[in-house]
Amino acid sequence: MSISTFDMFKIGIGPSSSHTVGPMRAAAQFAHEVLADPETGPQVAEVEVHLYGSLAATGEGHGTLSAIVMGLEGSDPETVDPVAGRERVERIEAEGGLLLDGRLEVSLRPSSIVLHPLTFLPQHSNGMTFIAQDSDGAELVRRPMFSVGGGFVVDEADMDRSIAEVAAEDEGRTIFTTGAELLRVCEDRGISISDAMLLRERQWRDDEEIREGLLRIWRTMDDCIQRGIRTPGILPGGLEVKRRAASWYDSLSAEDPARLPMNSFEWVSLAALAVNEENAAGGRVVTAPTNGAAGIIPAVLFFATNYIEGVDPDEIAVRFLLTAGAIGSLYKEHASISGAEVGCQGEVGSACSMAAAALCEVMGGKPAQVENAAEIAMEHNLGLTCDPVGGLVQVPCIERNAMAAVKAITAARFALRGTGEHFVSLDTVIETMRLTGKDMSERYKETAMGGLAVTAVPVSVPDC
Repeated sequence: MSISTFDMFKIGIGPSSSHTVGPMRAAAQFAHEVLADPETGPQVAEVEVHLYGSLAATGEGHGTLSAIVMGLEGSDPETVDPVAGRERVERIEAEGGLLLDGRLEVSLRPSSIVLHPLTFLPQHSNGMTFIAQDSDGAELVRRPMFSVGGGFVVDEADMDRSIAEVAAEDEGRTIFTTGAELLRVCEDRGISISDAMLLRERQWRDDEEIREGLLRIWRTMDDCIQRGIRTPGILPGGLEVKRRAASWYDSLSAEDPARLPMNSFEWVSLAALAVNEENAAGGRVVTAPTNGAAGIIPAVLFFATNYIEGVDPDEIAVRFLLTAGAIGSLYKEHASISGAEVGCQGEVGSACSMAAAALCEVMGGKPAQVENAAEIAMEHNLGLTCDPVGGLVQVPCIERNAMAAVKAITAARFALRGTGEHFVSLDTVIETMRLTGKDMSERYKETAMGGLAVTAVPVSVPDC
């Protein structure tokens, strides 16, 4: 197999792709398959769920328990109604009656999910085990699964093999597997980065389906921005963090109704804040490539469609997302986009790199300049920790997205001023990010056990 743009950008709900979207998908998959099995299905009477490591440590703040319950009932992150889904979870907690795959009543409630925050399974920090039992409590099926970032879910049997290894088995259809190969394909064929990714996408969809799918992703991103700039209030979770995007929008619109170039970075920051406030509130977002980093790519694409003149905005969006998908696939295949595995450099860093490359391309950058933009952006996110205060995707996550969006634009401009020649390659910086994440203490990898998560207290951030 090889990674598709539509794998990198999934429509789902907040606040986390690895802790909300992934567990919901895993639970739904388990529920459907265990009941569909002709041998075990008729015997299933109860289910048990165990969460490990980061999933357990920050599960409450990330909505993991609710997501698993919704998934066990058959909900899909792309189509579930976030409000109705959470109301249903509250009823299950109060009254019971969870319907496994929407058809078999079991006694599991959110509060009965077993948490193991200090136990990290060796395969990945985001481990979960689903167990099906018969009426006597005997175990029928035990299925360990892992949420590896960006909404991707992997079974235990597949964790021993990297995504790059699996992709290599399909030689000739992957088109490229490294940054160097990507540049070589572009040079040999005289095409852009987005064109190279389009060749990969044609394995699964025709051009019309690709275009419509990408525009649907952009419309979902833009809808999220529009909701965010019109929704005031307090974010859930107990930190009493104020939503700022709505008031920012009112004041910035009054100052700058024409979106003057001199204020472009403020509009970009506003777009990122709007998306990540929606994410923190559990609203509909696009993993880009994760929920924790969901505001960066929409904000930079917002910048591109508003400030690049003479080009159809839809054409910009399609080329932008294809380019971002190409760069994101390299991080996914050779390192990680999971904050629980490599820290926030894998989430915000990857998103910043993807956005920088995509902006560089739609602004006229050549493939070598686009690769350079991606490298510059990640180089200056290396070592970024994931330390959410209270286990919530709010502080410092929301502002971090706005800062990274501006950084992505700067990286693209740096690359466009150059020739594409640079000292550190994208492949090198991706491998450096992977090794840095491997060396990073678990305290700084989405466990809420280090960094701001332990040094900051709610009373210190009342105006956020």
